[in-house]
Amino acid sequence: MNLSFFDQFTSPCLLGIPLILLSMLFPALLLPTPDNRWITNRFTALQLWFSHLITKQLMTPLNKEGHKWALILTSLMMFLLLINLLGLLPYTFTPTTQLSMNMALAFPLWLATLLTGLRNQPSASLGHLLPEGTPTPLIPALIMIETTSLLIRPLALGVRLTANLTAGHLLIQLISTATTALLPLIPAVSILTASILLLLT
Repeated sequence: MNLSFFDQFTSPCLLGIPLILLSMLFPALLLPTPDNRWITNRFTALQLWFSHLITKQLMTPLNKEGHKWALILTSLMMFLLLINLLGLLPYTFTPTTQLSMNMALAFPLWLATLLTGLRNQPSASLGHLLPEGTPTPLIPALIMIETTSLLIRPLALGVRLTANLTAGHLLIQLISTATTALLPLIPAVSILTASILLLLT
């Protein structure tokens, strides 16, 4: 059977059940189980330290009003980190290579930030549609261009993220295929290719 390089991006199925559901639920298994103590073992302490570090890095640039987004942003960051690390394991599937998942995460968060900005600071949000010092005849055209770019931003970023992940996975697969093909022919070049693959991974 001749498989294409893009078959690695199709969601594998087991007994008719897509494994993307299992891979998206996998990070929940790494969360600590509820207990009456704050820290039960070293693994829980490491998890708490890591989530505190991520929250601190995410919240430092934001003002006090933006700190109410800490839970959703930290949860999203941990979720994305764990499923992307899951995709590095052999015989697994990375859900973030699917445009549908990237768009499902991008669109609500983009809409939330847009509506929050329009509600809290409407003049500053609308001021981004017109750059400062624009000549008067260009104002209507620039407003339409900036509005269009604002509306297609989640689509553009989702497609770009999907393309970057797909290109990275394709490069890893191409180099690993070259490594196995060159091993019986030119072992020295195969070892060099394997070291490049190790560095890329």
